Amino acid sequence: MTEADDTGDYARHNARMARVAAAREKMQARRTLERGLLIVHTGNGKGKSSSAFGMAIRSIGWGLKVAILQYVKGKWETGERNFFEAHPDLATFEVMGEGFTWDTQDRALDITAARAAWERSKQMILDPTIDFVILDELNIVLRDDTLPIAEIVAFLKERPLTKHICITGRTAKPELLEIADLITDFTEVRHPYKAGFKAQRGVEY
Repeated sequence: MTEADDTGDYARHNARMARVAAAREKMQARRTLERGLLIVHTGNGKGKSSSAFGMAIRSIGWGLKVAILQYVKGKWETGERNFFEAHPDLATFEVMGEGFTWDTQDRALDITAARAAWERSKQMILDPTIDFVILDELNIVLRDDTLPIAEIVAFLKERPLTKHICITGRTAKPELLEIADLITDFTEVRHPYKAGFKAQRGVEY
């Protein structure tokens, strides 16, 4: 291919990108809605909570106030817990879970912990000073019917639309998905655990 041929290819490419840019600008101009979104991260793949924490950092970068409440991982020491507890000025980070049900082996304790966490979650959502609320692993609690899905959905339908809410955890209930604005299903393609690797610090926790 000669230099002249290259120049022709570049010109065609540049013209095509100009058309794409014009089309995208026109499409963006039609997107005018703005309000707090209800976001659900679900699926069997890794990264649901990690993605939510990434959005937390993004929000903090814009000077927004973030509140994070963990429903299940109460017994775990995690990197995100260490980070936010060491930097309480960045975000509100509260751990109210008692662990997975196979760890607690106490249904009454699970229900009590979940109820307390949900009441605190409602306070965070109703707090006008908070811009973004992450309810980590709430889907797990709802999957196990530790909290009634109808109550949670009814509250979220009437929530103030001034903030974003992200709910994580696999097996999200259909009732929750029905009212969500943004749903991401994390699909597992390959996981090292199945090849014999243990959970590794900085990757899984």
